[in-house]
Amino acid sequence: MAMRMLQGVAGLLLLAQISVASAVLNIEIIGAGEHQIPVAIVPFGGDDKLAQAINEVVVGDLQRSGLFRMVDTTGKTPHELSEVSYPDWQVRGADALAIGTVATLANGRIEVRFRLLDVVKQAELVGQLVAANGEQMRAVGHRVADLIYEKLTGDTGVFSTRIAYVNRQGQKFSLLVADSDGYNEQTVLAQNEPIMSPSWSPDGSHLAYVSFESGRACVYVQSLYTNQRMLVANFRGSNSAPAWSPDGKLLAIVLTRDGSSQIYLIKPDGSGLRRLTTSGAIDTEQNFSPDGQTLLFTSDRGGSAQIYSMPVSGGNAQRVTFGEGNNFSPRYSPDGKGFTYTHFVRGKFYIAVQDIQNGQVEILTAGGWEKKPSFAPNGKLILFASEARGRGILATVSSDGRVQQHMFTQSGDAREPVWGPHLQ
Repeated sequence: MAMRMLQGVAGLLLLAQISVASAVLNIEIIGAGEHQIPVAIVPFGGDDKLAQAINEVVVGDLQRSGLFRMVDTTGKTPHELSEVSYPDWQVRGADALAIGTVATLANGRIEVRFRLLDVVKQAELVGQLVAANGEQMRAVGHRVADLIYEKLTGDTGVFSTRIAYVNRQGQKFSLLVADSDGYNEQTVLAQNEPIMSPSWSPDGSHLAYVSFESGRACVYVQSLYTNQRMLVANFRGSNSAPAWSPDGKLLAIVLTRDGSSQIYLIKPDGSGLRRLTTSGAIDTEQNFSPDGQTLLFTSDRGGSAQIYSMPVSGGNAQRVTFGEGNNFSPRYSPDGKGFTYTHFVRGKFYIAVQDIQNGQVEILTAGGWEKKPSFAPNGKLILFASEARGRGILATVSSDGRVQQHMFTQSGDAREPVWGPHLQ
């Protein structure tokens, strides 16, 4: 296979505990996938001369997924296809082998060549060539990891995506955006009043969120490229819980302007307000289906917090969660076939998933203080807020419950996490 130009660089068993140096988030990995793929990642030729080693990023990403077992590469350093001896890697038990080179061009840019090889079939799976600035090395590493993940699992990688969350230190609140591994932190907003409910626009260019800077809850939309902010909802009472429609043309928000918390639709520029629910109960935490036709939301209209579904065009709401306990904070899976939510029973909060068609429920976590789940864009991981070591942390769990990560901020309490989309 010819090398192509890479585009778009912009009770579990404790198997590994990995701290990522200098990251905003220190990550601990708990558990492993049912079938780990043995893969050898040979440090790229010239990688040791870079300020940021690509190999470190790639290995860290793959290990965090819990789906790969790293094969020892000691004593074997092929960088070109002609240098590869497949029997050497078969003896070491590798199913796949990644090799590559890094070179500094005359203009100061970095050129990276990468190949992924099938050791069993002795064939090339993918080859890529990319030229990037030195500060983009982490992005290149994430893209290489995504390619390896995609070729070996058949699913789309999410290492190049971003997450948003709120960090609280005393009375200071910060809305942060970071790469999925906690690096490249960006402060979107910092203030001495609470920030809540960040929500990504479908193209990843904006965040909607709730700020109490005016003394009460108001909804803002902010560009991550220009930092420009717009006050979208400043109605009487509380303005909260923004959620983007899949086409980015609407926000669903919760207002108390007419009494109890009810769901409204509004354009991102603050125009076109339209009330959607009329229950008289507390309706909140709404989330659009991937096709934009349906909303899931939390309501106490039946006497306890449960999850309901209703058409975006209006109509009757149908209860979709049942059984013991309370259920809230629903978020659709990317394929629209299920949703994740927080399940509260007997004093503990759990992260759960439910199949929409058959109603089957699966509890994914051991329980504790576990809230605000959201799916990664490929539907294979769920990000949520948790607690450990006496403070708020972020955590992820695989959609089958086998792999978890604990993500510790360097200081403060992490809250309100949400996983961003694939960047266009």
